[in-house]
Amino acid sequence: MDVLLFGIAKDIVGESRLRLEGEHEDLLSVGQLKRFLKRKFPEFSNLSSFAVAVNSEYAEDDVPLGRNDEIAIIPPVSGG
Repeated sequence: MDVLLFGIAKDIVGESRLRLEGEHEDLLSVGQLKRFLKRKFPEFSNLSSFAVAVNSEYAEDDVPLGRNDEIAIIPPVSGG
């Protein structure tokens, strides 16, 4: 599965795309993906929140993930 990263999420990971395959096939839901990201990249825990989109639609933690899904990590944005 491809994970696209935007804003501060991109800075935390160090790249704009993360390819998860093989040992990451146990990531079956958005919630599991969020927990994985917080373990692998602890700076995600410092964010007040971040949204996840699956195949271009915002997704809650219980949304299942498939191996061919395109996932976007969308951190909070501030503006003024």
